[in-house]
Amino acid sequence: MIAVIGEKPSVARDIARILGASEKQDGYLSGNGYLVTWAFGHLVGLAMPEAYGIQSFRRESLPIIPDSFQLTPRQVKAEKGYKADPGALKQLKVIKEVFDQSDKIIVATDAGREGELIFRYIYQYIGCNKPFVRLWISSLTDKSIREGLQNLKAGSLYDNLFLSAQARSLFLSAQARREADYLIGINGTQALSVAAGQGIFSLGRVQSPTLAMICTRFLENKNFVPQKYWQLKLQTTKDNVTFTALSTEKYDMQQPAIDTLQRIKEAESVQVKTVERKEVNQEPPLLYDLTSLQKEANTKLNFSADKTLSIAQKLYEGKLISYPRTGSRYISQDVFEEIPERLVNLEQYARFAGYAAGIKGKALNSRSVNDGKVTDHHALIVTENLPGKLETDEQAIYELIAGRMLEAFSEKCVKDVTSVTLECEGSLFTVKGSTIKSAGWRAVFVDKEDGEDNTTLPAMQDGDSLPLSDIELLEKQTKPKPLHTESSLLSSMETAGKELENADLKASMKDTGIGTPATRAAIIETLFSRQYIVREKKNLVPTEKGLAVYNIIRDKKIADVEMTGMWENTLAKIESGEMNPDTFRKGIEVYARQITAELLDVQLSFASGSGCICPKCKTGRILFYPKVAKCSNVDCSVTIFRNKSDKQLTDKQITELVTTGKTGLIKGFKSKNGKVFDASLAFDEQFNVTFVFPEKKGKPKK
Repeated sequence: MIAVIGEKPSVARDIARILGASEKQDGYLSGNGYLVTWAFGHLVGLAMPEAYGIQSFRRESLPIIPDSFQLTPRQVKAEKGYKADPGALKQLKVIKEVFDQSDKIIVATDAGREGELIFRYIYQYIGCNKPFVRLWISSLTDKSIREGLQNLKAGSLYDNLFLSAQARSLFLSAQARREADYLIGINGTQALSVAAGQGIFSLGRVQSPTLAMICTRFLENKNFVPQKYWQLKLQTTKDNVTFTALSTEKYDMQQPAIDTLQRIKEAESVQVKTVERKEVNQEPPLLYDLTSLQKEANTKLNFSADKTLSIAQKLYEGKLISYPRTGSRYISQDVFEEIPERLVNLEQYARFAGYAAGIKGKALNSRSVNDGKVTDHHALIVTENLPGKLETDEQAIYELIAGRMLEAFSEKCVKDVTSVTLECEGSLFTVKGSTIKSAGWRAVFVDKEDGEDNTTLPAMQDGDSLPLSDIELLEKQTKPKPLHTESSLLSSMETAGKELENADLKASMKDTGIGTPATRAAIIETLFSRQYIVREKKNLVPTEKGLAVYNIIRDKKIADVEMTGMWENTLAKIESGEMNPDTFRKGIEVYARQITAELLDVQLSFASGSGCICPKCKTGRILFYPKVAKCSNVDCSVTIFRNKSDKQLTDKQITELVTTGKTGLIKGFKSKNGKVFDASLAFDEQFNVTFVFPEKKGKPKK
């Protein structure tokens, strides 16, 4: 019997259908010699400090560095702390039973770092030692799954050894990353929270330097002092075409600019000093990896990185695009051989039908083809399956990917670019214009290039004399760097904060960026959930809480963007087999000790204290937060959630409850079935908040 494990039920069902395992069982499918089961994402994770007998949020417990990490089933919130997720426990039991009945296992979790970790943690937790092989595919189409399964069955010993080695290095890298995130996150968060003396303030290996980049840019922008300068704009005409040119000199002082303006006003003509014409060939853009897709979707569609990833994952599971969590913008030669067929398919897709038909039979551009630059997975491309009716947002992402495919394999865009220098009364003016000779790849979306000047200039020659139509003085001012959007932040995360324009330099920095294409969206969303940042239109702006945390960590190791980039480079070397994970682990342990010591020494305060003594422990103070009020004593359990039965409690109501043990009548609570009611709030004997209903008045006696 052969076991197969997928990452989620929908993928496992597709594989089971192809294998002929059609009999439904509790938590798996069986038939034709196969037992096909599934996970629900991460069923197993690293155990929290309490599992090692360590008390959390204690100065004397820090740093928390286990000798060896323990695994535990996925945890969910309980009334007090956390407990094992019953659904995870049930499915782990099913998986163990399936594995026990089998001779070998086909691992069909997502073919990437996280997918490998999901399986390996389950495999270790249930104590399995059965041999396993890997289904490594880049799309979930029936054709791709069949080919992957055939390769596993027909693979030679060398192929299986290669797959095992590849899977093992992926696992070691994923395990090292997860353990590093645990050590830095647990110790950083607890050290800062202990230093604050109240509340919990989340820090993380990638989260903290990302917050630092947002705050640094925000403060640069906020503190920027604009400087005024002046420029002259001249207007002239040639062959009935009117155009303008700007002075090459930018004046720091207004008076010299006015003097030049007056002098030029008296002139009647402008001389053409130089005319430079050149043909410019613009190569098509590379195919998307996940990060470049997220940046484009944020810029063009105003989608968050997380939303784009979620939609791309849905399209992948719908067999419409290749594996989305890719860090490569290239495809291999063997995949390139399938591209003509995919492009012919797009002739049946209304938006691209005309363009796809127009490039049929033409030689395809191979700029995005490079076997050496394909990582775990190739760049994002559409599959052979055409979509049916898609939701609006899904259609938008699908069309970005399909359109980029058409662009990437199209001809160059050829333009004539003209640069003209004019002279008037000793002052020089410049103007640029361009005309497209052959649109090439630009015809797919007919988009204007950012910052492109499509002015069509008349024919001119050196020495031509043109009439001066007008001259004006423009007052301008220098501008700060704009606030980060998700698109610009993703770029900064890719290059560890280094601002690089050159595409080759950007590519060389990929292994020293912070986070990975698969994790960056989650990091940004974590900053939102921690209330460290908010969105203002497209901009990412730190909250008061976020700035307070940044001001504490900005000169600390945990916020060092470059160091975090170096760790990412080390993790990439573990994945490629160039570095021993034990060496990395030792380095991270030293780093964890350093950041813990730094953070425990800081002095800070975040929450507003009410001055109310805790009614339970009598030693702590009640601290007010946006969503909760709680005792500053970490040993005390008094917690008052602001939202109570759909009613938001005010500071005044919470203060009354804490000081007197009971509030006055509060109107407007809402029950689970939507019924509105009025009640007072009070503490019970365990200091849980309970409702006290007003006594019903009896009917008056006649």
